[in-house]
Amino acid sequence: MPVNFLTSEQEARYGQYLDDPTTEQLAKYFWLDDPTTEQLAKYFWLDDQDKKNVYIHRGNHNRLGYAIQLGTVRFLGTFLSDPTAIPDNIKYYIAQQLQLDPSSFDKYRLSESRWDHTREIRNTYGYHDFTEQPYHFRLIRWLFTRAWLTAERPSILFDLATAKCVENKILLPGVSVLTRLISQIRDRSSLKLWNKLSSLPDNNQLQLLEKLLEVDSNTYKSNLDILRQPPIRLTSNGIIKAIDRLESIRILGASQWDISGIPIGRIRTLARYSSMTRAQTIKRMSHDRRIATLAAFAIIFTVSSQDDVIDMAERFFSELFTKSNRKGQKKRLRTLKDLDKAARKLREVCAIILDNSNSSDDIRTEIFSRISIDDLTLAIQKVDLLTKSPDHTIEFEELFRYFSTIRRFLPKLMKAIEFQSTPAGQPALMAWNFLKDTESNGRKNKFKNAPTVGISSNWNKVVITGSVNKINPCAYNFWVVMKIIEGIKNHDIYVADSEKYGDPREQLLQGIAWDAVRPQILRTLNWHPSADDVVRILSNELHTAYMNTANSWNSNLSVRIETFAGQERLVLSPLDKLEEPKSLKILRKRVQSLLPHTDLPELLIEISRWTSFTDTFTHISEANSRINDLDISICAVLISQACNIGLSPVVQPGIPALEYDRLTWVEQNYFRTETLSQANSALVNYHSKLNLSKIWGGGEVASADGLRFVTPVKSINSGPNSKYFGAGRGITYYNFTSDQFTGFHGIVIPGTIRDSLYLLEGILEQQSNLKPREIMTDTAGYSDIIFGLFGLLGYQFSPRLADIGSSRFWRIDREADYGVLNNLARNRIRKDVISRYWEDMLRVAGSLKLGTVNPTHLIQMLQKGGKPTMLGRAIGEFGRIYKTQYLLTYLDDPDYRRRILTQLNRGESRHSLARAVFYGKRGELHQSYREGQEDQLGALGLVVNAIVIWNTKYMEIALDAINAAGQPTHDSDIQRLSPLGYEHINIMGKYSFILPEEIEHGGLRSLLSTDKIINDMGERN
Repeated sequence: MPVNFLTSEQEARYGQYLDDPTTEQLAKYFWLDDPTTEQLAKYFWLDDQDKKNVYIHRGNHNRLGYAIQLGTVRFLGTFLSDPTAIPDNIKYYIAQQLQLDPSSFDKYRLSESRWDHTREIRNTYGYHDFTEQPYHFRLIRWLFTRAWLTAERPSILFDLATAKCVENKILLPGVSVLTRLISQIRDRSSLKLWNKLSSLPDNNQLQLLEKLLEVDSNTYKSNLDILRQPPIRLTSNGIIKAIDRLESIRILGASQWDISGIPIGRIRTLARYSSMTRAQTIKRMSHDRRIATLAAFAIIFTVSSQDDVIDMAERFFSELFTKSNRKGQKKRLRTLKDLDKAARKLREVCAIILDNSNSSDDIRTEIFSRISIDDLTLAIQKVDLLTKSPDHTIEFEELFRYFSTIRRFLPKLMKAIEFQSTPAGQPALMAWNFLKDTESNGRKNKFKNAPTVGISSNWNKVVITGSVNKINPCAYNFWVVMKIIEGIKNHDIYVADSEKYGDPREQLLQGIAWDAVRPQILRTLNWHPSADDVVRILSNELHTAYMNTANSWNSNLSVRIETFAGQERLVLSPLDKLEEPKSLKILRKRVQSLLPHTDLPELLIEISRWTSFTDTFTHISEANSRINDLDISICAVLISQACNIGLSPVVQPGIPALEYDRLTWVEQNYFRTETLSQANSALVNYHSKLNLSKIWGGGEVASADGLRFVTPVKSINSGPNSKYFGAGRGITYYNFTSDQFTGFHGIVIPGTIRDSLYLLEGILEQQSNLKPREIMTDTAGYSDIIFGLFGLLGYQFSPRLADIGSSRFWRIDREADYGVLNNLARNRIRKDVISRYWEDMLRVAGSLKLGTVNPTHLIQMLQKGGKPTMLGRAIGEFGRIYKTQYLLTYLDDPDYRRRILTQLNRGESRHSLARAVFYGKRGELHQSYREGQEDQLGALGLVVNAIVIWNTKYMEIALDAINAAGQPTHDSDIQRLSPLGYEHINIMGKYSFILPEEIEHGGLRSLLSTDKIINDMGERN
């Protein structure tokens, strides 16, 4: 039973004052004004009764000692063996309240009364020993419930237990007592999980689960190894293999098990372990744990493998339609010469007809004298053959060539996936089910009553042929598939037991669950329950924004209204280049010249010493496995992934932490999405507290942009885009950059799907201490629904507008006079639509806030194929208020436009640094699976953040040195410095993980020739 899960910092902090209490340690008290006093007040403020209890003691040192011990037990949850070992600010704060001399407190260390005071405080204020009942039992029950419901690390449970003891006035025990208790409770919860999961399979299912661990003597792979590898080939054979894999997993019977009493988070954690560890390791486990691990695999992979099949089918058919259209267009280009020839003949005919000098009797004679009847007939036939109607969007001839290809897997797909639908998707589902039924129907005329509700005129021409309205099976198959794919994308077609393709409506809060949290959501988001009150407030704000812009119009030289084709259109002059003052250039050069040079591996190790981010990497088995120099191994793996070079360059035989087997073991057991995310959050949180970071920004502003990577390997999680990937395929790493230059979240997107779909997902899921309220993007992230959802959740959406002249301005008050803006503000917002759907909009906001619905899936559901649902329309109308306010501010305030541009440039500069780090294999991503892509790009983001922290820290030291040398610095110049430089960092070629001695013992590097450089530069200036 491992109990050594605490870091040395946690052990030192437990029940002790390390330094002056920080803001994080001390809660604020609302009635005091002085910030320091606010931080101290909750624990060390003495009310009238406290003072009464203090003053009954004799001697100022006893009074002060009693009060300090009272504050100590409130804050730390325990009494100190040496009650005088406290920070000075606490002593002075309490002495000031009691109007006593702080120096008298020194006598208290030798006073025997201090032991009587601890007993008195315990009795007077209701403190209990750790083992006292029923408090001890309640604490254990609370801890067990927490451990059972979540898969939190033991160090987190330790901190939570400490806070719970302080809150419930339970005196803290020794650190080893609490660590043993945490370990015992986690072991009990694990045993309970294994017991419940292992009892789910029947005897036949148990045998099937055990067979997963059998290893083939030829391939040396177990059945578990085969099933847990997702498909990577987006072909008909690949889809068939994916369906076979799904059916093999379904045979295990997980869909028959009742898991309602088992926390799904615990099952996912155990399944993640089963997906990564070797079959031989699972085979050596005890019976209950082994079966539980395999059962968790069966439960989670039954869902994920089904999602893989749907994902592959959706991607395959979408690309098939695109490829067919592209081939058809190329074929048409090859016929342009014939089409031109025929069109010229027809033009000559039309010219004769339109010639007024020809009488109607002479027209036919004139035409046939120039063009024979046969040539004219041939020209008409050519035009009929080579032209298509304007609404013809699908190249049917090319598409139907693939009928035999899709028939290879379509029957199996229909049998394997059970779709359901919303009312809007019902026609498509009826056609799909009819098609599925025909597979077992041997009748000749089996398509006679095929449902065709919702068929377009173009499809109708090819699906229904002949005078007897006969169905063309090939065309009907493709039409049904197209409708199903459209429904999947719009979430009108869904699968009940699916994580990715479920029904977002079911995930929205509703009924009793919504009623319970509705008041809390209204308070949190600061919304009125009445739509009329909300619209009135927003109407006033919009009116004020219009008036401000109209009143300042004449003085705004950047914007004007011009008339194009009889319509007024806005023209906004681009921002002038922001000139760099001489002082900024000098400061930037001085700072850069002072930064010490380092190798990237040493930088990571140094950052680990500062932040302990490597402690967040935990073993996947939750066994709290720690080994010597684990931080070095973790940093080596980070280098291999972030630099895209593999493990070989960082392997150093003879050094245990850098042996190949050790690094492989660390990579497999410690690197996964959650550990990388926790490590990255630790870095972001550390950086946010640096003084220089606070000068750059407060963390309330962020930008989002995509970084593209070519994926030359076979992968179903990549997509085509010739602009970014050439003839190949790739993925987009959509990442979020704070105004402090750190990246706090990233999402891997196949291909280049519209970025705005993922905006909310990135903001709502990020785990750092930063609280971004304003998000800036390029124009691609721009839509009314996005504005509406951001407004509902209290965020400001600020896209950079490439062409504001095409933007539409909206108003609520039709009678308001906005002067020069009246003609622009001619679109009216439908207040009635907002009022009608206000409750549903609040429910959407609450569901997003509490994380019950996936934001990306919700946005797809709200705008089906570019056409919003009625709820989507209401949110869009709501968003038009915020969009118009934003547009007016964007026009009126050049500093605001500059701020957006500056933040977007920070994101692009981060991308440049990321490209420099990710230099191996020509910068291409050689990961076949989505999980591997997420892990490797997560490592890249983490290493880039480490560079940002290292630069920021040493830039602070450099600025201090410059100031100490008497050289002037200006805050405006410091704000324009950037920690994204890397000229002084050796990124490639040298991978030594040995720190210089002074750094190893907690010191910092020396700046480069500080005095000489500063003095020389001062003389030149």
